[in-house]
Amino acid sequence: MKASTTLFWVINILFLIGLFGAGSLVITEFTTGDGCPKFGAVPACLIILICFILPFISHLLKKWNLIYFLFTGIAALIALVASVMQFIGNAECPKTDSGIPMCYISLLIFTSLIILKKIQLQYHNSK
Repeated sequence: MKASTTLFWVINILFLIGLFGAGSLVITEFTTGDGCPKFGAVPACLIILICFILPFISHLLKKWNLIYFLFTGIAALIALVASVMQFIGNAECPKTDSGIPMCYISLLIFTSLIILKKIQLQYHNSK
């Protein structure tokens, strides 16, 4: 299997993990009103979900790389700020069942998506 194809599928798996996690938070938010922090009236998990959906579509269609990097970058920045605030105790991110703040996981996933896509594009352009 070519490296480009492997990267494509690894990125898909990361997106599916992120969509499942953010989607479950959005469902919790809309059913209980207490699933995630809010930016004004907008739940942060909804913003993150959108930041998973649009780049995933871009990735699957293999076009609109600007959309991919714009939305993964916005989400990575949100996750970075939330992670720092969580770490210093100024905010509380939703946690997994094992107690890991989801903002840490989100930061890891979005950073990985950005790096892997950059590698995939460099590999594709070097052919």
